[in-house]
Amino acid sequence: MLKKNTSNALYFSSVNKITDTIWQQLECENSIYYHRNFLSSIEKNHPEIQFTYIVILNNNQLPIAFSTIKIIDFNGTILENNFNLLKNIGKKIGLLKECSPLKLLISGNTFVSGEHGLFIKKNEHKKEVIDHLAKAIYNLIQTNKELKKTIDAFLLKDFINESLHLTDTLKNYKYHPFSVEPNMVLTVPKHWQSFEDYLAAMKTKFRVKAKKAFSQSKNIKIEDISVDKLAALMPEISNLYKNVATNAKFNLTNLNVHTYVDLKKHFGDTFMVKGFYLNEKLVGFMTGVINNKTLDAHFVGINYDLNRKYAIYQRMLYTYIEIAIAKKVNIINFGRTASEIKSSVGATPQELTVYVRHKKTITNKILKLFLQRIQPTPFQQKFPFKKK
Repeated sequence: MLKKNTSNALYFSSVNKITDTIWQQLECENSIYYHRNFLSSIEKNHPEIQFTYIVILNNNQLPIAFSTIKIIDFNGTILENNFNLLKNIGKKIGLLKECSPLKLLISGNTFVSGEHGLFIKKNEHKKEVIDHLAKAIYNLIQTNKELKKTIDAFLLKDFINESLHLTDTLKNYKYHPFSVEPNMVLTVPKHWQSFEDYLAAMKTKFRVKAKKAFSQSKNIKIEDISVDKLAALMPEISNLYKNVATNAKFNLTNLNVHTYVDLKKHFGDTFMVKGFYLNEKLVGFMTGVINNKTLDAHFVGINYDLNRKYAIYQRMLYTYIEIAIAKKVNIINFGRTASEIKSSVGATPQELTVYVRHKKTITNKILKLFLQRIQPTPFQQKFPFKKK
């Protein structure tokens, strides 16, 4: 299905329907998140999500930007228990429904924190592109009777502070900004040639803590999981992932871990999966992507009954750092959640903003008040490194 309209946009219902010519003209596949194999892996393994891909054209009808759109069913059960007040308010004003989920149209990557949902070619006017995207999303709904009837709200995610002077143009389309949990980021200095250099940069207290975690986890064997072994481990990986997903404070949607098999096939060592074994039993796993000079920590799975005794999660964080140093990347994106423990290994918060709009005018006006009640969970930032 392909449609074109006055907003200078093309719409595709599947990533596989985007032509080779468009991919070549966009020049976006240097980033794994805009690579057709990454997008097709996500699409293939999530039939419950409705996908659309928007290609923004310039006045010469050439592709200059690309947005991934996901339509999901969102309900209050995904909100943590201490969000009950917000859930009740949301139901009263029609943001959350009693009997059926809220149908959300999302521009962005629902499985990764950060700006991975809108690609803009170099030297293009970013503010104009975002303006065109808002129009394209509106036209998508107006020209599709089913979507016009069923979509309740629109959400564009996750924008860093440096982008807000551009993305605030969305306010002209009645979108409301609000802050979400920060992405925890660690910059990796070039002079760190080994994990010992990382430890040497730490204050004594945090270096002792790191060594204790290694001591606790000394009986855990860490292995790279191959494609063949990954497929065989799916039941265990699924259960370990559910342990973590269930404890998450806020999820838009859950990942189908079978996606890992496709990503490993397509990207090899660029997409890493490591298993944590205790007495030959898988008690945890971690995944990550090397995207140019950045290591993005993706989902993990943990046996929480053993986590405290064997410091499984803490060892995972140090393993990401070991990988980053070995691969000579510049930045580790640890993602959201567990901000305090991530800060104890050196990560600092990168604030993220989401824009949301409800389709009903009156409800959308009230929405601004609702969003003011949503604030990122406060945490105690740790400072583990010696002063320079």
